Amino acid sequence: MRSRVTLVLAITTVVLGGLLLVPAAYARLVDSDGTPSSAEEKTPVGIEPSAPPPPTLAAAPVSVKGVDGFFSWALLDRESGKISGAKNMTSTNSTESMIKVWIVSDYLRQLGSKKPPASYLKMASASIRDSNDDATNTLYNAAGGVGSLDRLIKMCGLTDTSKEIPPGDKRVWWSYTSMSPRDAVRMGECVKDGTAAGPKWTEFVLDEMTKVRGTTAAKDQLARQGGGRWGIIDGLPKGIIAQGPVSIKNGWTLINADGKWHLNCLAITDDWVLSVMTRYSGRKGLDYGADVCASVASQLVPPQPGAVLRVPVPLTTKKA
Repeated sequence: MRSRVTLVLAITTVVLGGLLLVPAAYARLVDSDGTPSSAEEKTPVGIEPSAPPPPTLAAAPVSVKGVDGFFSWALLDRESGKISGAKNMTSTNSTESMIKVWIVSDYLRQLGSKKPPASYLKMASASIRDSNDDATNTLYNAAGGVGSLDRLIKMCGLTDTSKEIPPGDKRVWWSYTSMSPRDAVRMGECVKDGTAAGPKWTEFVLDEMTKVRGTTAAKDQLARQGGGRWGIIDGLPKGIIAQGPVSIKNGWTLINADGKWHLNCLAITDDWVLSVMTRYSGRKGLDYGADVCASVASQLVPPQPGAVLRVPVPLTTKKA
């Protein structure tokens, strides 16, 4: 008796198992009325697949290999105002050309309602788009020279930034300004919120930053200007870029005094500001630093959740 019950239960289990398994596999081929189905699975009434949230950047562990000098980064969430980043995000690096966005902004803001000469507006564009040093020097002097750097620290609330005099010189050069990644994102926010350039010129500056051009290739790296469209922008997924313009400005110089690249990246969007700052052996080349900036950006993109799983419609028997 016991063995017969066991056999019946086993058979029943197989049959039930078949009834449970067949609908799941067969539902793709047969509609609920028993007629052939289209290839697309049906979604139960009242259940809509939920779209994943738009991609953005968020604080996360970041790791890079091969930096033999200095590496740090900081991310500002524009909604909350919170700054997160590397443990050493208050440590500093020379800004190089990254600071040009401030110099252009400071010059334009001081004009008030006046329109700059056409040649100066052209230089403002060249300073950002092409990272032209001569144009920046002219605007720096027009903005008040070292006084512009004092205003940067005060107006943008920077706490880790200081003016620096290069070895063997008595002048304060804008490119030697010492700044941390934490202060770099504060500077970026200062540009984004209109403090830096004022209401008349903020849109102009941010738009020029979207038009930065040129690559790391030798043909784009000239003595007094260089191609700067690389770095963070290359590490962002299409979903972020599609949400709106990404304003960028990089700074990079191979410093003979220490034999290292001083390379920094800055990117600004409606949602966040990101800065990556590095110093590393000159032997590694410009591409290495550009890749570090891109890598940091890509590591800060949270994994996107998938859409809600579709549940197959249960199979029913069509009556004759």
